[in-house]
Amino acid sequence: MASPIPAVQSGRIRVLKQGSGPLVGPVVYWMFRDQRIRDNWALIHAVDEANKANVPVAIAFNLFDQFLGAKARQLGFMLRGLQKLHRNLENTLQIPFFLFQGEAVDTIPNFLKECGASLLVTDFSPLRDVRSWKEKICERVSESVTIHEVDAHNVVPVWVASNKLEYSAKTIRGKINKLLPEYLIELPAIGPPKIKWSSPNPPIDWPKLIADVVRKGAEVPELEWCEPGEDAALEVLMGSKNGFLTARLKNYSTERNNPLKPQALSGLSPYLHFGQISAQRCALEASKVRKLYTQEVDAFLEELIVRRELADNFCYYQPRYDSLLGAWEWARKTLMEHASDKREHIYTREQLEEAQTADPLWNASQLEMVHYGKMHGFMRMYWAKKILEWTSGPEEALAITIYLNDKYHIDGRDPSGYVGCMWSICGLHDQGWRERPVFGKIRYMNYAGCKRKFNVDGYISYVKRLVGESKKRKAEVFFDKKAKELRS
Repeated sequence: MASPIPAVQSGRIRVLKQGSGPLVGPVVYWMFRDQRIRDNWALIHAVDEANKANVPVAIAFNLFDQFLGAKARQLGFMLRGLQKLHRNLENTLQIPFFLFQGEAVDTIPNFLKECGASLLVTDFSPLRDVRSWKEKICERVSESVTIHEVDAHNVVPVWVASNKLEYSAKTIRGKINKLLPEYLIELPAIGPPKIKWSSPNPPIDWPKLIADVVRKGAEVPELEWCEPGEDAALEVLMGSKNGFLTARLKNYSTERNNPLKPQALSGLSPYLHFGQISAQRCALEASKVRKLYTQEVDAFLEELIVRRELADNFCYYQPRYDSLLGAWEWARKTLMEHASDKREHIYTREQLEEAQTADPLWNASQLEMVHYGKMHGFMRMYWAKKILEWTSGPEEALAITIYLNDKYHIDGRDPSGYVGCMWSICGLHDQGWRERPVFGKIRYMNYAGCKRKFNVDGYISYVKRLVGESKKRKAEVFFDKKAKELRS
């Protein structure tokens, strides 16, 4: 009798640890980067393995305390999405969801031991901390436990796309495109596991948990414009009212670099970052309308697949992805040669964070990020390059840029964010340009160049309106809260 065909391509799965025993205990899926039920290769694999072995399956999630500086903005969005996921899981797949708080290197091995699990399935992430936790978990679990890592985040798994650090989009594009026919496929449907989880599933007090986390990280408040969860993500992609593919795609290739036209962008980055939507689903749906909007879909797929996967490639093969030591040698050399060049302005991290510079365009971009949680992609480049120009040297510039990016952006702490900072300051995935003070051979951007590209005054006015509306809403929330306290 032929063995059953696996639900997930073998190239998408890596064995981090081969257990000594057969699969006789439950399968646990440690969800981390891909926080969704739909189109999730890791969950598909976990259920498939459990069904083949006639064992139950559970999902475990570990909540870290302000992971990599995340605040209410990021953690509130994530937890509200997970609350919806938990409800959907119970209603559709009847898979239990266990939420742990603390260090994953303790909570995950402890849970595996308690439930007698034989297989741990986990998401892929190229970030140092996550990889370090997985190494420790491999050491701490029983010899009999097998651990599989599934890349459900990228269309082409990072280790399949390339086995080395790629120099640029040009060097990885052909490799990825060659593999798309094999990997850009429709995902199989997933149903409830054959064997139900028998032990009790402790309830999760979501309102209390969310309130605690939001209070702790209140210095960067939650956003109102961005609704969390899988359904909201799908609405942004292809909703009938204002979906990217259904209503906004036609302007993507012509208007996406104009900071005054944020609606031309897909708006998917928060959902892609938290794994509330699959990049594969976005690519499959975009491909269906390619005949109507060839140029737009090709530009979108370049960003969604090639550029995102290039960022994962960099963070995976270059452990110093957030340091000057992770830059190419030519870039390090030119930056150090110009590190002591005289700067027109030197600002502290606090001045930059408070948008207290002499440049009204830069101040607007910083305020857009602080109050709106998302700076336009074109402005992110200008914003980071100015920090290089206004700090004591490239190391400080990079550290401040990453600090601000991770603290305020809803999609911070992401390979694409680290690569964006490294591209702007360290010339990553770029080439050497004409040498100039401070920047050396790193690509230069200035106010005059921005004025040629878009209406700078219009953008500054647009951000002022955004900030005004944000402050007004905060004041209303504050006075509502005070009124309730007085009534109680």
